[in-house]
Amino acid sequence: MVVQGRSQPSKQDRELRGPKHVAIIMDGNGRWATQKGLPRLAGHRAGVDNIIPVLEALSGHGVDVVTIYAFSTENWTRPKNEVDGLMTILQDALERQTQALHERGVKVVHVGRADRLGDDLRDAVDKACRLTKANRRMTLAVAFDYGGRSEILEAVRGMISDGVPVDGVTEESFGRYLYTSELPDPDLIIRTAGELRLSNFLLWQAAYSEYYSTRTLWPDLGAADIKDAIEAFNRRRRRFGALDSDDHYAGLDSGPDAEE
Repeated sequence: MVVQGRSQPSKQDRELRGPKHVAIIMDGNGRWATQKGLPRLAGHRAGVDNIIPVLEALSGHGVDVVTIYAFSTENWTRPKNEVDGLMTILQDALERQTQALHERGVKVVHVGRADRLGDDLRDAVDKACRLTKANRRMTLAVAFDYGGRSEILEAVRGMISDGVPVDGVTEESFGRYLYTSELPDPDLIIRTAGELRLSNFLLWQAAYSEYYSTRTLWPDLGAADIKDAIEAFNRRRRRFGALDSDDHYAGLDSGPDAEE
């Protein structure tokens, strides 16, 4: 769940705790289908069906917020039949899975543009968000028609439109204009199918996120893969630009953490 008004964790807490917000770039649906001799859309359906099992696995590790990259602003350039199929799959998934998510105490939020979605799909998104808005066990943020650059530009336009003065432009005030204004920044970003690109995902919010890439295709991502990602995260030392007490000489560090 998203906790409001929480004080900043100490350095020790940040190092020892597991991720509270995990974001996932769900890659490999098409390859999964091709490997099985199925049409690409079958892979997208299998990917949608894997969302709830992955949420359950992450919940078992104490994760409060999960953001999934379901459809990017660039995905509109795909063949029309695939785009239309993806819209149908998402609408069907919302209609089939919203009640199950609600019963599990999952709050669903939409991250991205809504104006380019069809009326039926937009209604399904709104219904899912309204039904689950009071849930507190976990938050599922669905990034659909989302792009990091577009989000940042929209935030800038919003601040200009609202007449925010120059000295009022801070990281905190800027964050309130982002699609993710009610969410904490992601601690861990997982990308499936062995890809390493950022793909225009949470560019502002991921400034200090840890990244984890697995060769497992998204429809096959399971509890063992989640466990590996969480364990990898817990082995890393998150300094957030500061030096650890055992970093006796800052000059030994040549990366950006030492320079900030």
